[in-house]
Amino acid sequence: MSKTRQIVVGILTFASIVGAQEPARHWAIELHGGAGDIQRATMDAKTDAACRAVLTQAIQAGAAVLSKGGSSLDAVESAIRILEDSTLFDAGRGAVFNAEGKNEFDAAIMDGSNQQAGAVAAVTRTRHPISLARAVMEKSPHVMLVGEGADTFAAEVGLEQVDPVFFFNESQWQALVRQLKREGRPVPPRPVGAPPPPSPAPGTVSAVGSPEAHRFGTVGVVALDLHGNLAAGTSTGGSQAKHPGRVGDSPIIGAGTYASNSSCAVSATGVGEYFIRLGVAREVCNLVRFKGLSLQQAADQVIGTELVALHGEGGVIALTSNGELAWTFNTHGMFRARLVEGDKLIVAIYPDEP
Repeated sequence: MSKTRQIVVGILTFASIVGAQEPARHWAIELHGGAGDIQRATMDAKTDAACRAVLTQAIQAGAAVLSKGGSSLDAVESAIRILEDSTLFDAGRGAVFNAEGKNEFDAAIMDGSNQQAGAVAAVTRTRHPISLARAVMEKSPHVMLVGEGADTFAAEVGLEQVDPVFFFNESQWQALVRQLKREGRPVPPRPVGAPPPPSPAPGTVSAVGSPEAHRFGTVGVVALDLHGNLAAGTSTGGSQAKHPGRVGDSPIIGAGTYASNSSCAVSATGVGEYFIRLGVAREVCNLVRFKGLSLQQAADQVIGTELVALHGEGGVIALTSNGELAWTFNTHGMFRARLVEGDKLIVAIYPDEP
């Protein structure tokens, strides 16, 4: 064997050994259901249990996708669709109403492998805004569509359309009425097609997006698949009694949602105006990528220091392509869950939980 051939064979052999020693990747998924004034003293046991059950259902749906080798995008979408169909969080069927008594939805999704993204705002008829955001990313040349144009596009690509009354939530409606009366603002007529007001029923589980429970019920998911790719998604009904057309941080790439394999994936929840001004999601990833901070250090600095300096409130969940996870919030609580391949499921609400 010639010396040149020996060198080539040696290189190939070394490469095969290095490849054989490369550690196997593990999937991971993390989600939130909003952060805000969430305290044990004001959270009844039935609502607490109901919220944990939905968080568990959603994260297990995403984990099922990942465990079968599915993409992080599919996992994010699958988990968020469940949260959108729940009446317990400020997204989809649990969404708050604007000042005119209407539901307007915002959502975004981002692929960390190529930094493609899709977002929608102020949609009213599409059952799953997160699926519409993904359709914008994959089936259009755009990043964001809003309002009637977004709903029309959803119908064109075959996404389920519903009458806006489909999203009517009695608990959120009553919360809107109370807030508007308290602020001396006009109360809009009850939406056409809504069921008649029910008699108060003791022990009824209310939507946790109402101000009596907490203020921010946005939902979001970050995931890492077995291919090493990250994705992030966020969906929300916005802020209660908002001015029609108001858009928060959730659909703003870099503010409420961001994903890049070179840094991290982030989904945020909180007072959107502050998250937009700070560019929270991208700021966390920049601290990891360019400043060398750990993911937890970066998240804590942005939420615990930079956001607080602006008097903003909320939290984030985050995940890196090497499986490092973090969550943090500067409020009394945040609905959250995480699951890593081979580890125990964690579902938490209060600060003293893992």
